Amino acid sequence: MKPAILVASILSLVGGLSLLGQDLSYSLQKDIPYQKDDPRKTDPYIAERCVLDLYAPENRKGFSTIVWFHGGGLKNGNKSVPEGFKEKGIAVVAVNYRLHPKVKAPVYIQDAAASVAWVFENIEKYGGDASRIFVSGSSAGGYLTSMVGLDKRWLGAHGIDANRIAGLIPLAGHTITHFTVRAERGIEGTQPIIDDLAPLYHVRADAPPFLMITGDRELEMLGRYEENAYMMRMMRVAGHKDARIMELDGYGHSPRDAAAPLILKEVRRVEKLLK
Repeated sequence: MKPAILVASILSLVGGLSLLGQDLSYSLQKDIPYQKDDPRKTDPYIAERCVLDLYAPENRKGFSTIVWFHGGGLKNGNKSVPEGFKEKGIAVVAVNYRLHPKVKAPVYIQDAAASVAWVFENIEKYGGDASRIFVSGSSAGGYLTSMVGLDKRWLGAHGIDANRIAGLIPLAGHTITHFTVRAERGIEGTQPIIDDLAPLYHVRADAPPFLMITGDRELEMLGRYEENAYMMRMMRVAGHKDARIMELDGYGHSPRDAAAPLILKEVRRVEKLLK
């Protein structure tokens, strides 16, 4: 193909995708409760933190959804819809969850699972496809992503098989036991632990597609790339056929903006596998 024709073809494709995004309108519904009504009435902290925002295309059916967990070390942070996910033809569910020190493990994992269960139970009411629910998150949110998707007991408590998740895409998440969980037990952050609150403890062959993304190994938090690289290797040793890792050279811990296109690309890749 001649260069001029190739450039024209690329511009036509990009223009078409841009027009597709412009043709869609989106709604944002904020602070939707995802826990059951009774505990919300008796616990103000549940009422405050156990809420989510739903950003979704209007007048469209069958779209994919990314459930997004914010970072903050399980100690701080708030939900927001990443700019890189907006106007891309998908829904985004941004989740708040309860935080240390007001709660301790495994409460924040239970909250994360409850929010994912809410999406499975409700997304089709908004036009989404319940077979195309992806779970992702940054740093602590990446840890929650892996725990909810790999340890089947958390979603199992809601009658949902974690294998229904279309894809897991943790960004710079712990794969060992989280440092805040260790701190709750009086264990130093430099002392690695792998127990049943570590994603590594739950490697299995039948898990959903699993893409780990980290920053540059020399710029990330202590050992974060290496943790994820070991996780990828052990998933493959366990027999998983679709576990991968991507390292973003030149970026530090949890580079959300740089990772957004990779997360969307993974969503599109898995969508094709689901057809």
